[in-house]
Amino acid sequence: MAIVGAGAVGTYYGARLALAGADVHFFARSGLEQLRARGITIRDGASVQALPPEKTHVYATTGEIGPVDVAIITLKNTANDRLALLLPPLIGPQTVILTLQNGLGSDELLASLFGAGRIVGGLAFVAVVREAPCEIRVYTAGYVTMGEFKKAQSARLSELVALFCRAGVDCSGVDNLDEARWRKLIWNVPFNGLTIAGGGVTTDRILDSPETDCEARALMGEIIGAAARFGYVIPPSFIDAQIAHTRRMGAYSPSSLLDYLAGREVEVEAIWGEPLRRARAAGAAMPRLERLYARLKELTPRHR
Repeated sequence: MAIVGAGAVGTYYGARLALAGADVHFFARSGLEQLRARGITIRDGASVQALPPEKTHVYATTGEIGPVDVAIITLKNTANDRLALLLPPLIGPQTVILTLQNGLGSDELLASLFGAGRIVGGLAFVAVVREAPCEIRVYTAGYVTMGEFKKAQSARLSELVALFCRAGVDCSGVDNLDEARWRKLIWNVPFNGLTIAGGGVTTDRILDSPETDCEARALMGEIIGAAARFGYVIPPSFIDAQIAHTRRMGAYSPSSLLDYLAGREVEVEAIWGEPLRRARAAGAAMPRLERLYARLKELTPRHR
């Protein structure tokens, strides 16, 4: 299998899969020499796991990897314009494309490029940070959900879920991928967004302030209301569960905040823009999301 994008999420899951015996090959845009020389170390509290250099197969191009059974996309969706060039060398007759990307739109793009029958969407509810090319810090291991694109669960989906479970990842399949993506937006929209709009603060600071805690909950409520327009009924109790989960993370910097602080392009359209457009088209009023989206466009590099 190939990991397309050796950032925090790709390096973490790729290393876990390799440690469980999977034949994993990493496409990395940076840090190749460090990865080849030192392998990958995962630090989760007092626990340390190390994938040795001889088992860390890293490549500068996807052409060096060649066709694989599974291509796992962990690039930020701001790089999706490169997928049409990156993925063809990896694709054989039976290749499955699993995208572990945030927001909305990646499933449809990949289906248009490579065929809907190849596409499985995944959602990684995980808090990990790449402290160096070969060092991953785990704040919470969380879980992964996967679903077939525009169809119910299948035998191959069960095989992918089992593969992740053998690697020690809490993983399950879902019948409705679109609903699962809206569920993840309930966390991503407020916490990736408010940490940036708040001037670069961690998630604990959002929850410690009554004003931003209230705003986070209100944004979550808007997403639940929009999801209902598509027939996805998510109980209000889901908000309290997400808040409690976030408190356990401590002083966590979401991936969008890290991109913002580093001056990199932020996934503004996939996480905030596309959900807003789909919600409006379905007749949902989203005034808080509209304001947050406008603010993030002002603040982030691409839109500046």
